[in-house]
Amino acid sequence: MPTDMPTEMSGSAEKLIRGRRATRAFRPDAVPEETMRAIFSLAGAAPSNSNAQPWRVEVVSGAARERLADALETAHAERRTSVDFPYSDDMYAPVHQVRRAAFGAQLYGALGIGPGDHEARAAYDAESLRFYGAPHAAFLFVAGNGGAPGGARLAADVGAYMQTLLLAMAAYGVASCPQGLLSFYADTVRDELAVPEGKLLVGISFGYADEAAPVNRVTAERVALEAVATFHR
Repeated sequence: MPTDMPTEMSGSAEKLIRGRRATRAFRPDAVPEETMRAIFSLAGAAPSNSNAQPWRVEVVSGAARERLADALETAHAERRTSVDFPYSDDMYAPVHQVRRAAFGAQLYGALGIGPGDHEARAAYDAESLRFYGAPHAAFLFVAGNGGAPGGARLAADVGAYMQTLLLAMAAYGVASCPQGLLSFYADTVRDELAVPEGKLLVGISFGYADEAAPVNRVTAERVALEAVATFHR
């Protein structure tokens, strides 16, 4: 029966969704394998167009993580970028640029990096290629022909999978950080992990948060509902 009253799960959902945040400093403790399998199995319940489930996930830990981090650092130092989904600052509208700048000021401020210290910002970006110290990283690939007309719809499905995965991690007490920079080295990731096909959408560092790190106390503000949603009647 339709009702406008909260269900018994509303409070839990509110706590889970609003409590999830990007973590940029991790403890070295590994997530148990059974926990990881439970998380990624739960993420597989994500919706997709016609139930195609056009995602492929590559998870690195241990020695594989170290080898990939080394390869990413080398590719970055040699400026060997390879991007499957083009990126440009121009894709953001002015209002989005304002939000990005505000968050950047918060983030770098927590790290003690001044607004004009481009060298320190670049060094922090390079350091992030080691997954912010997280013991694990997951790479989300768009399977199928993402470059074909309409291929963006496949990427949208993988985006739905990513959000489901992030929430599943949060539900199991595992912290995470989606990192767009990791996708700037798609060929490096493919080569190191022997991934034969698919387009790399994003990499996600995950593990247990270092709660003492100031950077993990940065809170990303959200805009008011009226700024992004219109209810038509």
